[in-house]
Order: sequence, then C-alpha cells, then structure tokens
Amino acid sequence: MISARRRLWLCMTLTILFCASAAHAHVGNKDIYQTVSAGPYKLFVTVRTPLVIPGVASIEVRSSGSPVRGITVTPLPLTGEASKHPPTPDAMKVSSSDSAYFTGSLWIMASGSWQVRFNIDGTGGAATASVPVPAVPTQILRMQRPMAMLLAALGLILVLGAVGIVIAAVRDARTLPGATPEPARHRRGLIAGAAAFLFCAIAVYLAGKWWKVEAADYRAGMHRNSQLRTMLNSNHLDLSIGAPDPNSDSEWKIVDNSQLLADHGHLMHLYAIRWPAMDAVYHLHPVPDSKAGFTEALPSMPPGTYHLYADVVFRNGFPETETASLPLPQGISGVPLGSEDASADPPPVSTTQLGPRFKLPDGYVMTWDKPASLTANTPYNFVFHLLDPHGTPASDMQPYLGMPGHAAFVKTDGTAFAHTHPDGSAAMPAVMLANESSGSSMDGMNAMDGMAESSTMKMSVEPLSSTVSFPYGFPSAGTYRIFIQMKHGTTVETGVFDATVN
Repeated sequence: MISARRRLWLCMTLTILFCASAAHAHVGNKDIYQTVSAGPYKLFVTVRTPLVIPGVASIEVRSSGSPVRGITVTPLPLTGEASKHPPTPDAMKVSSSDSAYFTGSLWIMASGSWQVRFNIDGTGGAATASVPVPAVPTQILRMQRPMAMLLAALGLILVLGAVGIVIAAVRDARTLPGATPEPARHRRGLIAGAAAFLFCAIAVYLAGKWWKVEAADYRAGMHRNSQLRTMLNSNHLDLSIGAPDPNSDSEWKIVDNSQLLADHGHLMHLYAIRWPAMDAVYHLHPVPDSKAGFTEALPSMPPGTYHLYADVVFRNGFPETETASLPLPQGISGVPLGSEDASADPPPVSTTQLGPRFKLPDGYVMTWDKPASLTANTPYNFVFHLLDPHGTPASDMQPYLGMPGHAAFVKTDGTAFAHTHPDGSAAMPAVMLANESSGSSMDGMNAMDGMAESSTMKMSVEPLSSTVSFPYGFPSAGTYRIFIQMKHGTTVETGVFDATVN
C-alpha cells in the first residue's frame, strides 16, 4: 500500500508537471548561439531546439573566412558508443540571396545531451566541427480547438459509417436484388448496428485511456532541473543540489560532486542578484565540501532578497542552472572577494535605464556597441569594449576564468537568465566533449577526466584585446539587464547595461 504522505507527494509532483514547463541550462533560454572555428572557416551557429521530443531542431549558419560551398549536419549523442556511429548527414540549404547563409533541420529523437556535427566543404578544404545541444521537452503542446473539433467530426463520421456498413451487411446480405428485407432481418441489422456502435464506443474509450497513460508517461519523462538548497550560517553559505527521493517521504537525493564537470576550473558558477532592483550582483565560485555539497564564504552584501543562479555541468555534458532565493534581511559583513570573483552595484532598474556606456569605480569605462533596435529570437553578436581612464583601449588585459570575458543576460521579470562566453551559450565542458568526439576515436568521457583538471582554456600568447563579443539572442520581449565581466591587471570589472527588446 502507498502511504498517505507518498500519495500526497505524487499528487504534488503531477500538479507541478501540469502547471509548469521544464527548464534546463540558462533559465528561459532554449536556443543555442555559438561561434565555431573549423580550420579556415568560422561559423555563427544558431540551433533552435524543439519544444517537444521527438521533435525537429532548426539550424541557421552564417559563415565567414574561406568561402563555404556546402555544409551537412548530423545529430549525435554527445557521449557513449552511439556518438561514434553517425547516421547519414543532411545537407543544409544555402540562401539564394546570400551564399554565406545556410539553413537546415534535424530530428532529435530522444532527450539528453546531443551534438550537431557540421561537415564543411569549401575553398579551404574539408573541415568538421560540433556544437553541443541539450535537448529536453519543455512543453506539452495542446491540440488547437478547431483541429480537435475537425478530428472529432471525422471520427464520428467513421464510427457512423462503420455502423451503417454493419447494419447493411446483416440486413441485406441474403436479400435478393430489388427485394425488401424481411422484418426479422431488419431487426437483426439494427441489433448488429447497436452492437457495432457499442464496440466502437468501447474502442474509442480504451484508446482515450491509452492516450492518457502515454501522455502521463511523457509528462513524467519531462526534464526537471535538480533543486538548489541553501543554508546560511553567519556569512558562510552551504549549497546542495538534489531532489526529493520518490521512494521516501523525507529523504533528499543529493547530487555528488563527482557527477559534475569543471567549467573554467570551477564545478559551480554562482550569480547572486538582489531582487527586484537588480542593483547588486555577485559572480561567485563555491567550492566542494565533504558533504557532497558546496560552500562559499560570502562577501559583504547589502540587505535584501537575492536570486541565486548556480551553473553546473553533469558528466554527460548536460548543463543545468539551479535556482533559489536567499533572503538577507540584515545584510552580511563578509570577506573580501576572491581573485576570480566579481561584483557590481549599479542603479536600480526601476529608476533609470543604463545606456551603452558604463563608468566603473576605478575610472575605467566599459562601452557597448548597442544595435539601434533589438528583437526577440534574433541572433546577435554583441560587442563590448574596455577603456582606461584616458578613454583609450585598456592595454593590460588578462583572461578572466580562461576567457576574454563572461556575460550574464537577465530578464528583469526573472523569467530568463543566461551565463555566456565569447564562444557562445554552450557550456565549455560540453563543447570540449563534442570536439573530442568529432576529432578523435578516444571516448569522450575518458578525455574529460583530464580536461576537468584544467582550470583555464588554452589562451593565445598574443596580448588580449580590450574588445570582447558574445553571440546571443534574447528569448522573449521585455527589459533585460546585462552584466559583462572583463579583467585588466588584477582587477575584474563588471559593466552593467540595460536593453529593451521588441
């Protein structure tokens, strides 16, 4: 027997599944925007993942560098044996008006960590590259009412037609041509018709029951992010990732740190943003503790309620952004920021909208080449510059967490959050897994054992530019606040900008 508490837990779970759509990495952002370098070719890739699985992902590619004659695409699991055996690729279609713009689509047949492999043919020879794609069902698509009414009418016609055929067959099968059926045979036909109607009604009822079971199984299989639990003791914040154990009324299944991959040297990247003013932001890096969780000695933080966004990447390359709320009614008098942490205290979003020029506390200035207008679901390459107090490009640039910069795009209503890099919105461990599987027969998971120990990307020996760009597309209309981190010398700067998206 199932206990009453267990039944209550199951009912609550089903209620949540009915009322909320699943989310994965980058809250409210389902599409992937990525720049890919493959030999002499550079691709700006947009992958629009399907809302349901199985489903069709649409792909857009804009090429630069050596001219590209053709591109084929192949869907593959990111890890495992199947990643070594690609199916037949599909050719992308080149635009009739722009030879550098390609479009295509691919079926994604199952949930999980996938990659889209690009085989490029052009004047620079053949090249291969892959883009990781986390694919999970995020919605249950409802049938439109006109379509439902049309199908119901057609189904009723089929049932009545079947009943009519049965009545005619029983009543007229032994009647001579032109003769009138006997009353007894007429009655038999009506009885047979009633039986046929009952049979069809039972069949439709059972089919409906079967469909509801299938729909429930689909809902149960929808991806649900792990949950983020917090515990604050003075200025020490303990965090754990997990979910309620469905086999227990009270147990909590914690995600062990060994199930995660290091992203730029850290198992977790944590953004804490004071809400709703968004006038205080912290980019922190909690460290693993002995309890399969994380801990962070918080810096000094003003009072308020903070939204927490914790980015992690699982060993199969699947990224998640776990969320929680952290109330600090008295504020915190904490420790100085770590060398790889960052913070900013911009004006509240309710009082002013920040323009394309943001003055930093030490006299430096960060600027944004802001487009004249911004449209949702449109790929952009956003460009930012760091200037010294004299207004010239900063000359002492350093990599920040192994990259020229980091960015966070956050919608002011809390429905969208994305932590991105100059290469794009895909998680770096997943990118490394994808490139490993496309360029070597070595198993990607074994390769990641070595990659996880690396704290930074391999950076060029040339001096870093004071200009950084981020490929991204806003998922919906509204107001967004953008946080950009760049490093010069030993100082990590955080520029803040606002954007209104049509």
